[in-house]
Amino acid sequence: MIAADASHLTLIALIFLLAGMVKGVTGMGLPTVAMGLLGSLMPPPLAASLLVVPSFVTNFWQLGAGPSFRRQANRLWPMMVGIVIGTVVCAGLLTGGATRWTAATLGTALCLYALVSLASWNWRVTPPVERWLSLPIGIATGAITGATGVFVIPAVPYLQALGLDRDDLVQALGLSFTVSTVALAVGLADSGVLAADQLLASGMALGPAIIGMVLGQRLRAVISARAFRRWFLICLAGLGAQLLVRSIA
Repeated sequence: MIAADASHLTLIALIFLLAGMVKGVTGMGLPTVAMGLLGSLMPPPLAASLLVVPSFVTNFWQLGAGPSFRRQANRLWPMMVGIVIGTVVCAGLLTGGATRWTAATLGTALCLYALVSLASWNWRVTPPVERWLSLPIGIATGAITGATGVFVIPAVPYLQALGLDRDDLVQALGLSFTVSTVALAVGLADSGVLAADQLLASGMALGPAIIGMVLGQRLRAVISARAFRRWFLICLAGLGAQLLVRSIA
């Protein structure tokens, strides 16, 4: 990775800059955008390894900026346990060498997330349902994370359905994404994909991601975040479809 040519490194830096900008505007999307675009350049396990440091730092930042970490952790711990279990158990699907299958799964996950989000399906999870649904949602999220490196499905729609206020939702998303990132790093390391050189390369991607996030936060003040999110999701659906078609062609 470090020995890659300058044009390749520049393209990767631009991808993380764009992914950080999306996160700055919408509050999410860095790993989703980065995995989708990097998946077009390199094998998905390598792309996932590059996500570890930028995703962890930006999501931990988001987690720490919320109103009450303890309240979120007490409420969502079954989901977090499920994420860890699902990710670690299924990480072998991402690192097992079946690149075409992994790319197809990644493309499907991106399309599904974009289409569900564009549909603006307003559903609510009541407290009695939440008590038994959190663990299965976590396991499903972890399984998809382990297989694709993307950890938004079904976690994001589920957390949005809990009726949290904006600040609590942002912090809950930060908690979910942080736990997913750590679990993915454990799975990648256990499979031998996340070696020292890859961790260093991931650290080098942090700078562009942070710059993009700051730019996105400034951009949010002058544009419609709703319109930006809609076009982001449309582009994400197209990217997912391209990955899917290319993997099965």
